[in-house]
Amino acid sequence: MCLFLFFFPVFICSFMVAAPIFGYLGDRFNRKIILSCGIFFWSFVTLLSSFITKDYYWLLVLSRCLVGIGESSYSSISPTIIGDLFTNNKRTMMLSVFYLAIPLGSGLGYILGSIAKDAGGHWYWALRVSPMLGLIAGTLVLIFVTEPKRGSADHIAGRMQTRTSWLCDMKALAKNRSYVFSSLASAAVSFATGAFGIWIPQYLVRAQVVQKTAESCTSQPCSSKDSLIFGAITCVTGLLGVVIGAVTTRLCRQKTERADPLVCAVSMLGSAIFICLIFVVAKKSIVGAYICIFIGETLLFLNWAITADILMFVVIPTRRATAVAFQGFTSHLLGDAGSPYLIGLISDSLQESYATSILWQFLSLGYALMLCPFVIVLGGMFFLATALFFLEDRDKAEKQDSSGCRLFFSSCHLL
Repeated sequence: MCLFLFFFPVFICSFMVAAPIFGYLGDRFNRKIILSCGIFFWSFVTLLSSFITKDYYWLLVLSRCLVGIGESSYSSISPTIIGDLFTNNKRTMMLSVFYLAIPLGSGLGYILGSIAKDAGGHWYWALRVSPMLGLIAGTLVLIFVTEPKRGSADHIAGRMQTRTSWLCDMKALAKNRSYVFSSLASAAVSFATGAFGIWIPQYLVRAQVVQKTAESCTSQPCSSKDSLIFGAITCVTGLLGVVIGAVTTRLCRQKTERADPLVCAVSMLGSAIFICLIFVVAKKSIVGAYICIFIGETLLFLNWAITADILMFVVIPTRRATAVAFQGFTSHLLGDAGSPYLIGLISDSLQESYATSILWQFLSLGYALMLCPFVIVLGGMFFLATALFFLEDRDKAEKQDSSGCRLFFSSCHLL
């Protein structure tokens, strides 16, 4: 746990620093080349880190930093390529397929990493499996992916020739209310998932100690059963959430043009209810807590692909990579970069008065985690705010042709 809490911010900080750079490059240069280079870089760094000995611990820390840089390249650029290949309902489905890779990859990481570790007899063998897959993926991108013209799926590729400055792009994004509110909502999701990934398994262990169905772990290594169960649930709910979100949005678009942000808002508010119930039932029933986690996470992950689709609707093609990058930057900065530490700090503060009480150790962590459903509700409100401006911002993006870009570019210098 302590090791993870050390490496995680190293990865996140490097990701946040690199994402805006790749966003800038992705809007101006060949995305296929940048994407494949990012995958190759990530693969080589991960593979080389498996050969670092304990005498060069600082190199392992540096490698985690470089991994964040590699990951920021393809996470910022990949959605924009999909956005230029498909539109409307087909784009929603293709983005869903793309975001299915998050829970699917996490699940395969658990499984293949464990198999490789057991087969090789050491943890570093787990770091030698995914780089091979990455090298294959990067090669396939170079060979089979065709760089689409920006705006080609929206039939405006010929009118999107004018390049605006980075400062102009940032001013436009800051004035795009749908983009700003959906980015803040995405940060709320990141806040909750980051805190849950670290603390929910520990919370469930403490619940079992209170129920006297397990003993408190006072020395390492401790049982990882609850972490594995929670990881499996997260993978399954991620898959379900993305699929249900795409299908639900497609159906709701037949009723209202604001379906995308409204589906996200309802799912967030519903998720908050079931996540609150976790802390009500955990003291009595671990199974009940897992059921609440399953439903709550499914609803929470429902908006992954939809949030990306909202961005594609309200941001013009020549600005999308920058928009995706800064949405990721905001999500990490306000979300999982700090939420695990904040929850731990609150729990420790509440626990000070009764440090030796097993019951209070359980309750204090539960009270701290109760911050998450409130943040999720706030995220739901941000999606409702997005719904208010969604149609207006979408129409602005659709109507902005090359002459509009030049006019906007000129106005940027007057701001």
